[in-house]
Amino acid sequence: MLHSQLPWYLAGPALGLCVVACRLLLNGRLGVTGGYSEIVGRVVRGSLRFDWRGWMLVGIVLGATVFALIAGGPDFHGYGWLTATFTGSERVLVAPILVISGALIGFGAKLAGGCTSGNGLSGNAMLSRASLAATATFFGTAIAVSFITRALV
Repeated sequence: MLHSQLPWYLAGPALGLCVVACRLLLNGRLGVTGGYSEIVGRVVRGSLRFDWRGWMLVGIVLGATVFALIAGGPDFHGYGWLTATFTGSERVLVAPILVISGALIGFGAKLAGGCTSGNGLSGNAMLSRASLAATATFFGTAIAVSFITRALV
């Protein structure tokens, strides 16, 4: 009944509808960095009063947790060297590494002024030249790194 991921023909339109809904209902851009920034900023100031972006991130984390519980617990596979290196009883180290990595990515995206989801989904939908350039840059970099990695391995 549960699948590892939605098929592209369902996930793509669902994300597109989320982008449109955020714009129409909240006059905001769909992106995770905004939620990360909102939560970090409010917690540092000693407040738990988040706007919609903070609650969206809370919902993502809670939704993933509920899905993992329904699926019988977290199932870490498909993370390349990480899940190939940490096997057996060491597999418990995968979750903290992913959480720390995610926090560092959030910090880097905040420092850079945006994330891939915000630029790729919302920025491109609004035909922002900066978002189009950023998306082309991170896709181009990912393609180049994959070719370099494949040549080295």
